[in-house]
Amino acid sequence: MAPTSAPTAPGTTTPAPPGGGQQLSHGLKQRHLSMIALGGVIGAGLFVGSGAGIAAAGPAIILAFVLSGLLVMLIMRMLGEMSAARPASGSFSVHAEKEIGPWAGITAGWMYWVMLCCGVAAEATAAGKIVNGWVPGVSAWVWVALFMVFFCASNLTAVKNFGEFEFWFAAVKVAAIIAFLVLGGLGLAGVLGPGAPGTGNLTGQGGFLPNGTSGLIVGLLASVFAYGGLETVTIAAAESDDPKRNVANAVRTAVWRIAIFYIGSMALVVTLVSWKDPAVVADGPYVTVLRHLGVPGSGTIMQVVVLIALLSAMNANIYGSSRMAYSLVGRGQGPRALAKVSGGVPRRAVLASCLFGFGAVLAAKFWPDTVFTWLMNTTGVAILVVWLFICVVQLRMRRRLERETPELLTVRMWGYPYLTWVAMAAVVGILVLMTTTEGNRQQLYAAGVLVVLLSAAGLVKQRRDAAR
Repeated sequence: MAPTSAPTAPGTTTPAPPGGGQQLSHGLKQRHLSMIALGGVIGAGLFVGSGAGIAAAGPAIILAFVLSGLLVMLIMRMLGEMSAARPASGSFSVHAEKEIGPWAGITAGWMYWVMLCCGVAAEATAAGKIVNGWVPGVSAWVWVALFMVFFCASNLTAVKNFGEFEFWFAAVKVAAIIAFLVLGGLGLAGVLGPGAPGTGNLTGQGGFLPNGTSGLIVGLLASVFAYGGLETVTIAAAESDDPKRNVANAVRTAVWRIAIFYIGSMALVVTLVSWKDPAVVADGPYVTVLRHLGVPGSGTIMQVVVLIALLSAMNANIYGSSRMAYSLVGRGQGPRALAKVSGGVPRRAVLASCLFGFGAVLAAKFWPDTVFTWLMNTTGVAILVVWLFICVVQLRMRRRLERETPELLTVRMWGYPYLTWVAMAAVVGILVLMTTTEGNRQQLYAAGVLVVLLSAAGLVKQRRDAAR
């Protein structure tokens, strides 16, 4: 028998595998978690997808990112409070089960798992298309398969390998954002590019809010979904060498950096170039700005950065989905066979997550307008459902911790309980805003079906367990 891995750190609520056996290892370090926290929300959605939000909202995209950024900061602070107090590989799903009931843990956990697995499919497909453009002689599907196999294999090895991959991937993304901010600042000062732009792009061409509140709503929704991915750091915290301290530090440092990276870069984009420029959507806002500033090879540079962002997100999503599945099945909320741990890694959960992700890739090829569309529609709303659970759980868990173990509150939610209620109202408000457009309504319907199915399955299991 292989030697068991390091014992679970004090306060960690990683479930024991059925029948005993190994626990998850603790191979992640503070530097890994800090970069996972930053890199988790710097993805292709920011580098490319934000262009559609700019085209809809105009210069008001700055306001959209400020509003959504404030919401994300509150959500991340709530997650930090709960994860620092009781680190768990299932993060918010574990807390939802304890504070609300098993049905809540099942709904939040499996919905998040589906979202991450579908993300793996979307990221692998997009990465394959980029590399196919460089090497047209090799089909994009070959690259998709290679990426899937590589990252599946890397996640089957020790967790420190995931940490190292993600550390360097995130470092490249952070370096790219910092370089963009520096170059953009030089552009504002007139040192680079055609000269200092002034405020013409902000106040001209329709003003700061050229398409009214409807455009702002589209930009707000785009910015909210661009922030998705921050939860991975609280999942990873349970496998770090000092879960309580590491997750607290990661959350504290990530919040203000995220604000600078997102809001700062969006402000530079709409100040330096016209929001009406078709290239903002066609080529992406970052490529458009770099080309405007005369940076040579800007298109190729950003293609490389976007590819790294996609592979980073793919790697993180395989990791996060496998740990969420492991936590769920370890708590009796899924196939028990997936709870087996080998070498400190839940390899069966990793394989199951990769198989689901590859199944979604096949769905994109054979049923693009039915199965794949339904799967991707569910992922658009899943993050909002998870955030809503986080708000409710934090309200209940904070009261319990203050009553029973106040010493565990090493990270505290700001302005509790008022800012928690504000965040909850904001999430509900975003869901209501999604009903105003047809495309977003389709996402709500698809996600609603998944929530009902998971909640019903969870309630049936909860009643069965209570009757035993």
